[in-house]
Amino acid sequence: EPLPHARETVEKLAGSYHLVLITKGDLFDQERKLAQSGMGDLFDAVEIVSDKSAATYARIFSRNGDGPQNSMMVGNSLKSDVVPAIEAGGWGIHVPHELTWAIEHAEAPVAAPRFREIADLGELPAL
Repeated sequence: EPLPHARETVEKLAGSYHLVLITKGDLFDQERKLAQSGMGDLFDAVEIVSDKSAATYARIFSRNGDGPQNSMMVGNSLKSDVVPAIEAGGWGIHVPHELTWAIEHAEAPVAAPRFREIADLGELPAL
């Protein structure tokens, strides 16, 4: 089930921005989840990776856009979404969620100039 405000936010941003879904996990499981969400057509590209590292983000940001300096990763995991995107040179936007796995917890990089935290995805278009 998509997070609150996910569909309307992605619909609002699609067309104005190049949207790439980056997800980690089993290929078939992630493809199934995307198909069930009904949101697959809203993304310009989908990247299913086995590891979310700074090198992974740098590669994806360069292949699907103008490089890390002009890219933003939005996610609920500081460890896998936000921190490595910032380390790659991009923006990292944290959307806290109560169901984030304990192994995905990390210190928020509050001193990083490219770090932001929003309460929910509905705040993303204004950011």
